[in-house]
Amino acid sequence: MPETTTIEINGFTTRVWKAGQGKPIGFLAGFGGLPRWVPFLDELAKSRQVIVPSLPGFPGGDRGHAVLDNQLDWILAARQTLVAAGLEGADLAASSVGASLAAECAALWPASVRKLALIAPFGMFDEADPPTDPWAQRGDAIPGLMCADPEVWKALKAMPDGANSVEWPIEQTRASEAAARIFWPLGNTRIEKRLPLIKAPTLLVWGEQDRVVPRGYAAKFASGIGAKTTEIAVIPGAGHLAELDQPVAVARAILDWCA
Repeated sequence: MPETTTIEINGFTTRVWKAGQGKPIGFLAGFGGLPRWVPFLDELAKSRQVIVPSLPGFPGGDRGHAVLDNQLDWILAARQTLVAAGLEGADLAASSVGASLAAECAALWPASVRKLALIAPFGMFDEADPPTDPWAQRGDAIPGLMCADPEVWKALKAMPDGANSVEWPIEQTRASEAAARIFWPLGNTRIEKRLPLIKAPTLLVWGEQDRVVPRGYAAKFASGIGAKTTEIAVIPGAGHLAELDQPVAVARAILDWCA
């Protein structure tokens, strides 16, 4: 199990997990955050020190999202979080909503990231091939949207023994609210304007069965960042949060890229 420490961002405490040894690699979680440690992080920790800070409002991130009013606020908070967690200049992996913020930080502070791995990032919108809006879906549809195997999502969100039965569902709802504050409406942050500023070699990871962000967006992100510094890895048997469906394959792709 990881070591748990805390940092303070904008007056709110946020959780930082650390596990493994070696050169550090950071991870920012995707939609719904990480209410528990997952096998994907174990795979990263086999050969690297993995550092996992929570974003404001996500599980482990207290209520810090309440003071973030716009996209710039969120980018600055993500930047502060990465620095405070000791990830300045390190390799950085991120998923979904977290991947969008990781890309923004890599664009605005190019020297802050050595190598970058983005799993199906939010932030771009093509009317001809729109992403699915997860906040417009029924609750019982979310597991099948996030993971190729809905049971993987259900297990992630299931209340563990000993958890506060009142606080646990509030925390999960807060995570969805926090992500909505970043990406409303429709996840369109015009990130394509800033992608050319990214200097870090970037791996784009997409689940073959992603039902949230169409796979065609991988090429759009690669084109924006620059074809010479990007690579696309499509993971069979994986949905939007590919690291949950296929933890070994996704970790292997990221570790190989960040070698």
